[in-house]
Amino acid sequence: MERLRPFEALTPDAVLAAAESLGIECDARLFALNSYENRVYQLGSTSHGLLVLKFYRPARWSDAQILEEHEFTAELLAVDLPVAAPLVSEGRTLRLHDGLRFSVFPKMAARAADINARGSLELIGRTLGRLHAVGALRKFSHRPALTSERLGWDARDALLDSDFIVDMIDAGTLDAGLVDKYAEVSAILLERVDETFLKYGPMRLIRLHGDCHLGNVLWDERGPVFVDLDDCMSGPCIQDLWMLLSGSLDERRGQWKELVTGYREFHPLDSVELALIEPLRALRMVHHSAWIAARWKDPAFPRAFPWFTSSRFWQEHVNDLWQQVDALKSGEWMGIEEGS
Repeated sequence: MERLRPFEALTPDAVLAAAESLGIECDARLFALNSYENRVYQLGSTSHGLLVLKFYRPARWSDAQILEEHEFTAELLAVDLPVAAPLVSEGRTLRLHDGLRFSVFPKMAARAADINARGSLELIGRTLGRLHAVGALRKFSHRPALTSERLGWDARDALLDSDFIVDMIDAGTLDAGLVDKYAEVSAILLERVDETFLKYGPMRLIRLHGDCHLGNVLWDERGPVFVDLDDCMSGPCIQDLWMLLSGSLDERRGQWKELVTGYREFHPLDSVELALIEPLRALRMVHHSAWIAARWKDPAFPRAFPWFTSSRFWQEHVNDLWQQVDALKSGEWMGIEEGS
């Protein structure tokens, strides 16, 4: 069973002790970085310069799954792809200290990406194309695959059966009728997702970044740098592309044209995968709310998502899911294809 406060003992002294166990000479410059699922710290070192220590949430991934992520990043780094890969110490990338697994990464000298800068999306597309060309060379053995069961149905059922929902209803914060409305719309939405996957699948699955939003794309003097492959998985190519699109339909058309122009220089993309954009968005919507609920007793989550327990949020969330049902009905994704 997952511990509710898995990082309770991870004090600054414990972080420094973990680093020193690897022979890293710390200089007391320690900063907690923005991370919820795991715990990540920037550490100053007189022996190794600036480093990033990542402590993995217990019971989330197995050692084999974490090591497969590390192997993938090493494979990408070997062909000069700009990714954050863990450092190797004594032949290992995954270490254990006081019951917590952790890895050490070099501090990336990079800034936030600006997709509005001329040519930036095309460059991101080219880099993703190269990444996927490597990802397509072999398969994952331990990492999960992108499925509507894992990211949709399982997440929905876990939310509806969670202590979080029971506690909200008991506290009078959430009306049971609103929970019923969520159950109804989420089921209808996921049925639409399954229908679309069945209609356009099966898709070719390759090794992916898996969580390729702009928060995980930094920028250095050469261009994009991809960080945090913690959610790497097997899935269709479009999974690493669609989250980079935003704004109005016209804006998304322009972004898509630039992105896919660069991407196809290095890796093919079947246009039929565009049919998966709205289903994938639907899975992310369902999974995200279930993820927050599952982690709610971790103190980091109430601080980061204080609105999550409000009745207003849940009413808006139900409305958003109905709108997403309409998006799947209308085939809104086809507007992007027409503009590509």
